[in-house]
Amino acid sequence: MEPTNIHDPEYFHKVVDCQYACPAHTPVPEYIRLIAAEKYTEAYMVNWESNVFPGILGRTCDRPCEPACRRGRLEDEKPVAICRLKRVAADNKGEVKSLMPTAPKEKNGKKIALIGGGPASLTVARDLAPLGYEIHLYDEWHKGGGMMRTQIPAFRLPESVLDEEVNYVLDMGIHTHFNHYVSSMREMLEKDYDAIFVGTGAPSGRNLKLPGREEADANIHIGIEFLASVAFEHVDKIGKKVIILGGGNTAMDCCRTSRRLGGEDVKVVVRSPFKDMKASPWEIEDAMAEDIPIMNNMPPKEFVVENGKLKGVIFGKVRAEYDENGRRKLIPTGEPDEFIEADDVIIAIGQDNAFPWIERDLGLELGKWDLPVLNKTTFQSTLPNVFFGGDSAFGPENIITAAAHGHQAAISIHLYCQGKDVERDRPGPTTNLVRQKMGIHEWIYDSQVVDDPRYKVPHEHKTITLSDRKIEVELGFSQDLGFKEAQRCLNCDAQTVFTESKCIECDACVDICPTTCITFTTNGDEDDLRGRLNAPANNKTQDLYVSDVLPTTRVMIKDEDLCLHCGLCAERCPTAAWDMQKYLYNVTKAGQIC
Repeated sequence: MEPTNIHDPEYFHKVVDCQYACPAHTPVPEYIRLIAAEKYTEAYMVNWESNVFPGILGRTCDRPCEPACRRGRLEDEKPVAICRLKRVAADNKGEVKSLMPTAPKEKNGKKIALIGGGPASLTVARDLAPLGYEIHLYDEWHKGGGMMRTQIPAFRLPESVLDEEVNYVLDMGIHTHFNHYVSSMREMLEKDYDAIFVGTGAPSGRNLKLPGREEADANIHIGIEFLASVAFEHVDKIGKKVIILGGGNTAMDCCRTSRRLGGEDVKVVVRSPFKDMKASPWEIEDAMAEDIPIMNNMPPKEFVVENGKLKGVIFGKVRAEYDENGRRKLIPTGEPDEFIEADDVIIAIGQDNAFPWIERDLGLELGKWDLPVLNKTTFQSTLPNVFFGGDSAFGPENIITAAAHGHQAAISIHLYCQGKDVERDRPGPTTNLVRQKMGIHEWIYDSQVVDDPRYKVPHEHKTITLSDRKIEVELGFSQDLGFKEAQRCLNCDAQTVFTESKCIECDACVDICPTTCITFTTNGDEDDLRGRLNAPANNKTQDLYVSDVLPTTRVMIKDEDLCLHCGLCAERCPTAAWDMQKYLYNVTKAGQIC
């Protein structure tokens, strides 16, 4: 293998697994250390720079960072509660408004329209307003926030938190056009906007065309529409017996909301096995903790209607079979169908994009699933001045992905308005690699690795929360619990940097390494090397750190997947061939482009 190029910005980025897995590439260990140091405001601003909505995401993020967490690879350990630590920063921050960029009074002469007031559009506004762009945001609702407001119940996301973080952006002088549904892209293109960003989400909930559907329409609801109606207080009650169809996060929100609106017998019925449910595990756990049963392997077959009124649903029985590629088939078991009574049914089986307002003769091409044809790097459509992001770009995802799209689309819009090439002139990330040694045996960060169980987030008692849909269920970590949880972080951004010219090949680092991740051996191709290291490196998704040839003709190989970043190799090394250096990786934003 060739020596590893540690100067490639993506090499050490990939080693910081949590940050690498985050769509917005939030520098997770950086803000966790600040929380441990009780620097909550600074931790909040590190988050805000990357993901825009720390308080919102600290409650609602899908947490792609946590399955990637290195702590979760230790025996009997769970990943660091990264998401909930984000909330610790938000709950304990000081005054932050003065730390945020402001929009200049004198504009740069360019006007941008944002269609949809959700996280993607708000991120674009946050990035472009300080550059002097005149920003106009259109949304059909009376407040900003988009799906964060319409699809996330208040018991998970209090309106006060949502309003605070949405208003940080809107207060940058954004021209808001609320209660304004954009019904024609042609009309928008005829206005004097230099660029248009579409962040309308995936606003169409999927329906089920089964026998009885039309006759029972008054008592059958589409999940995302139901949640929006509850959020804006158009709906405040539901029948006592409620069936939720679907196994995703929207279904979990619908069943828990139903419990708070008077549903006494609320059931979630899913066509797939429990292990295949798309809902986040913690969302499923919270629903079950509120006494909501989940019934699996039961596809709906018919809505039963008597005298024009819904009586319930008939379900079939299936089992799952998987082929060698993991593809699933649902096979009828031959068991009798099951009838379940219901006063109301909520269909939460997925969402689709809907662009009835985009005329098909504009040169803006829509492809499969009615999604826009986009450059996946620039988010630019086939109309050069129209950009997309969030769920409206590639289909339903989540808030953190929408924010990541918004940052990239803002770069493209800025380059486009400057007359530059939106792809070739795109900036790379900024990085920094800094030594962490303070003295002979002391690091700037806490490098101890001990067994440490994940701390549980306190919850309000369900007898209280089920009585009012606006009472928040999760109470968040206290400062004390937040500190303890922050101490579980392994500081994966403190990289082990190896200098061949200092190495005397004493193998002291090999002897002291607690995970046997370092090997000195003769070189070879990757598959060969992975099999003859001191501990076989089976995870090919993470790279090997390979040195140049040493005097004995051996090379140093370190399995980045096993390394705990404990620093013992650097402490033990008699010549300082190993050094711990903090790697800070930041995705460039529009405001950082010269």
